[in-house]
Parts: sequence; C-alpha cells; structure tokens
Amino acid sequence: MIKYPNIDPVAISIPIPGFWGDALNIHWYGLAYVVGAYLIYLRMAATRNKFGIEASKEEVSDVVFTYGLFFGAIIGGRLGSVLFYDLHLQFQDPFYFLKIWEGGMSFHGGLIGVMIAMFIYAKNKGYQFFQITDWIAPQIPIALFLGRIANFINAELYGRETDVAWGMIFPTDPDALIRHPSQIYEALLEGLLLFIFLNFIINKTEKVGRHSAYFLIGYGIARSIAEIYRTPDLVWGNDFLLFSFMTQGQLLCVPMIILGLIILLKK
Repeated sequence: MIKYPNIDPVAISIPIPGFWGDALNIHWYGLAYVVGAYLIYLRMAATRNKFGIEASKEEVSDVVFTYGLFFGAIIGGRLGSVLFYDLHLQFQDPFYFLKIWEGGMSFHGGLIGVMIAMFIYAKNKGYQFFQITDWIAPQIPIALFLGRIANFINAELYGRETDVAWGMIFPTDPDALIRHPSQIYEALLEGLLLFIFLNFIINKTEKVGRHSAYFLIGYGIARSIAEIYRTPDLVWGNDFLLFSFMTQGQLLCVPMIILGLIILLKK
C-alpha cells in the first residue's frame, strides 16, 4: 500500500476578517478549471491557422472562457451532474443547481454544454460546426488531466477495493479500504494519452470532423476502461449498474463512441 499524500484541497487561503469563514479560500479544483482553460487558450491560439480559423487572440479568449468554460463546461457540467446523478437532490432543494460550491460536475454534461456553445459560436461567426469542434477537441484533455489530479487531491471519485501494491486508503472513504487511485488512471488515460493521440493526428489529417470523432471515441474508450477501477457513482441516490456490468459513466460513453463512429463514416 502507498500512503495517501493528504494534500490540502485549499491551495491558497487569504485571511479576510468578516468574510465567509474569515478567509478567501482558493481550491485546487477551482485552479484546475482556470489553469486548464488558460492552457487550452494558448494551444488554440497557436493552432488556429491549422484549422482555418481567422480569429484574434481576444476572440480566441472569448471562445475559451465565455463560450467554452462558462456556458459550456460550468453550466453544462452542473446541469449534467444534476440530471445524470443528483436529480433527487434537485427535487429536495429547488436551488441545488446553483450550489456549485457543494460539488458535482459532470464531464458528459459539460461536453453537451460545450457542443451547444460551439454551435452557437460557429453559427454567429460563419464557421462550420465541425471546424470549431475540431479546433477545440485536441486541447480538452489538458483540462481533463488537471481536473482528475484535483479529484485526487480532494480524495473524491476514488477507486474500487484492491490489493495492488499502489493501492491507498483515502481519508474521505468511510470504509477505510485500500482502493485503486482511479483518479490518476483517468488523468493518464483521458488526459495525457488522449492529448498525445489527438495532437499526433493533427499533423496526419485535414478532413473536417475527424478530430471531433477521434476525441469522442478516444474519451469514450478511456473513460470506460477507467470505470472498471473506479467506484461506481450513485445515480439519483442509488447504486446503479446497468445489467450488473455497466456503470453510469460507461453508459454515457456509449452514445459518444457511436456518434464518433457515425462522424467518421459520414466524413
């Protein structure tokens, strides 16, 4: 067993007398969103010519931070979390959707949100939808990598019980079992490996839609593999395994993979 490092989830704490909790706390999870978005901005600014995007750096910033991060990832991610996992809490509290500080963000909801936001942007600017999604897709694994590392620091979304040598006990686990550090698995699969794969393809294909399709398929496969080692998420307050072998995360990846294959066949 490896000892869990117990990193403080609060990266920076600024004492402010009279403030909520007498301090302004900046969490690693929040920093992961901001730093991830900034690194995506840098990559998109550097690769815009490859995808035929005529946009200034200010316009690229608008795409990433306004359309992508705020309207797509945050609003879409929160809405997806409520619909896919926590609908019972929404029924109990009409304001639950707004309580982002209590946690609960869904990648699949964020993906849908980003797709809608990019569709609106493409329509307003006169671009093809897939031209915009091809531009952003290879960079998304940057944010996924940082987000999963933040999950590890928060000791959340931990893995199933295991006897492997690198298993660890997470302080948030009420059962105190030795578990897979599945957040690290996801950071490597959905983040590092997917980033390398997609950015290698950039130089190999110019067909519109290919990068979007490879992202959908690649993430769907990577997440489905990681779910084998991750403790299944509760769905609406209950354990949920479709046909006793498919988790909610794997179930949500199925339409991603199918859509990616359809795009490849059509394009």
